[in-house]
Amino acid sequence: MKQRAHRAVAVTGIGAVAPGGIGAPEFWKSLFRPPVPDAIRRVNGFDPAHWLSHKQVRQLDRVSQLAVAATQEALLDAGLLDENSPPDTPALLDDIDLDRVAISLGTGIGGVATLEHQMTVRTERGTRRVSPFTVPMTMPNAPAAALSLRYGIRGSAWTITTACASGTDAIAAGARLVADGRADVVIAGGADHSLTPTCIAGFENMGALSPTGLSRPFDSRRDGLAAAEGSGILILEPLEAARARGERIYMTVLGAASCADAHHITSPAPRGAGAVRCMREALDDADLEPSDIAHINAHGTSTPPGDLAEAQAIETVFGTHRPPTTSIKGVTGHSFGAAGGLEAVAVALTVAHRTLPPTVGHVVPDPQVNADIVAEPRDWTPGPVLSNSFGFGGHNASVVLAPVQEDA
Repeated sequence: MKQRAHRAVAVTGIGAVAPGGIGAPEFWKSLFRPPVPDAIRRVNGFDPAHWLSHKQVRQLDRVSQLAVAATQEALLDAGLLDENSPPDTPALLDDIDLDRVAISLGTGIGGVATLEHQMTVRTERGTRRVSPFTVPMTMPNAPAAALSLRYGIRGSAWTITTACASGTDAIAAGARLVADGRADVVIAGGADHSLTPTCIAGFENMGALSPTGLSRPFDSRRDGLAAAEGSGILILEPLEAARARGERIYMTVLGAASCADAHHITSPAPRGAGAVRCMREALDDADLEPSDIAHINAHGTSTPPGDLAEAQAIETVFGTHRPPTTSIKGVTGHSFGAAGGLEAVAVALTVAHRTLPPTVGHVVPDPQVNADIVAEPRDWTPGPVLSNSFGFGGHNASVVLAPVQEDA
């Protein structure tokens, strides 16, 4: 992305819908509270009717509903939404060129809940009872399409599906649209709802879910992930344009990278070799050295092999520097394609509050993990942050986010 050669990219709005809280303020508070143990973590109290009409709710899978809610919050936060427009038919400000607005959204599977439900309908009630909206609701690009239709956005409307790396890859792709001058506003992030009976059974039979319902990233007692749903959205704009508008700027996107392990469908490469390459490429893209990184927002899903491989990769890249490292998945669980989006929102709030959230569940250090895992809230001087996401299929994604430099 080489910001020094293109437009600098600013984050001007954030939106979050997560098991710990709906809305960025509640989401931030939740990161400091131990959740109730549960291997399946849903967004409690989420009512799509707050954002959508009854007809819209019926025509959108839950994954799209989550994306709509988080996006609306992010657009309001960025000052781009007409606050006088109706909640179910919102409009962007009149002076925004909708041809220059784009969407870059990540998701793991898309509307799998609709697909599973309609398969049951077909089996139990016959083919004529299957909804004609099954395909439009199920397709992975449904959330991006819903946002395009909702706001009249006519720029690129991308969907990225790189498993658990999707949200981070989508932010990187969206930032490139802004940096390269192909869009003036980008809605970027992720949304996911894979908590169907069949998906849950698959995770259980894979041995991925925590039998205790506790997500304990990097802890020596970690025993698996907590499956979750959610959506995390950033609004990206050129830094100069954001400054001209006078809006708050949370941070900038300095660089990113993506690569594949080519090793195994679910297990990471030995000693996180792919993660090592990805982090190094992201740092190079941001024109930074490992010693410049002030914090790592880790993927840290709480699986024994995954956390160890990431910790080994961090040690390889950073050596004795050991940046303070946090995983928020002890609270949020693992929201798969939405994880990178939610974690980017967490980074924005970390910068804003000058505080590192704790790695909830990390109590007993793993002697094999040679990293500075943040176990309690910690005061912090904002600096460049590396955020990691790694997914099934061997996908690796890293993005470098940083507070605004006055001379940028």
